[in-house]
Amino acid sequence: MNFEDILDYRQKQRYYSELCTMISPERVALFEKVVEERTDMQCVVLENIYQSQNASAVLRTCDCLGLQQVHIIENDNLYRINPDVALGSSRWLDLHRYNRKADNTSDCLASLKAKGYMIVATLPHEKNVFLNDLDVTRKLAVVFGNELNGLSEAAIEAADIYMKIPMYGFTESFNISVSAAITMQNLGTRLRESGADYRLSPQRKLDTLIKWAKRSIKRSDLVEKELMKRLFDL
Repeated sequence: MNFEDILDYRQKQRYYSELCTMISPERVALFEKVVEERTDMQCVVLENIYQSQNASAVLRTCDCLGLQQVHIIENDNLYRINPDVALGSSRWLDLHRYNRKADNTSDCLASLKAKGYMIVATLPHEKNVFLNDLDVTRKLAVVFGNELNGLSEAAIEAADIYMKIPMYGFTESFNISVSAAITMQNLGTRLRESGADYRLSPQRKLDTLIKWAKRSIKRSDLVEKELMKRLFDL
């Protein structure tokens, strides 16, 4: 049972307060500072990435730039994290993995569209817009393809818009981790400067703080069961 799904907002606040007593005040203060800059307005989608250093570098970038959600499509390649590159960043992100269907790409992108995201494909295309021309006041899901073949036909067909980063050299493309860093830093900066309400909702903030707190406590599963029984008789 996922206990948090059956708690109301006030109960979650009480639960979070109890968890905070088991964590240093400095860490709690850091959590509450960082969560204020987290956003769901923009997210990254990674399709079929197979090099662990690239996969891990993108997670590190997302954490540093305040993105809370990363969607991972595993059609042919298992998504592996290199701890020496990720530096623990995956602990603080919401990772959504799609690996149970015949067409995981369509499953992922259809789900994001249903949540109001515009699907942005990163690839050279005759209908490209440049990075600076993307409307950052809309919810954006930016899709990056794998290191060898780029995006699949399913991802290209599902895209609402095609985006490219301006380049001035001989090489045709950036490394995927570099491309993700350039793109999301640009979009995130412009989002924060736009005046749009980019922050998480109060409910999302609280849910995120609870996840972070639990990930900072040893044997948090046992702690959770004890608190649920003591606080809510569950």
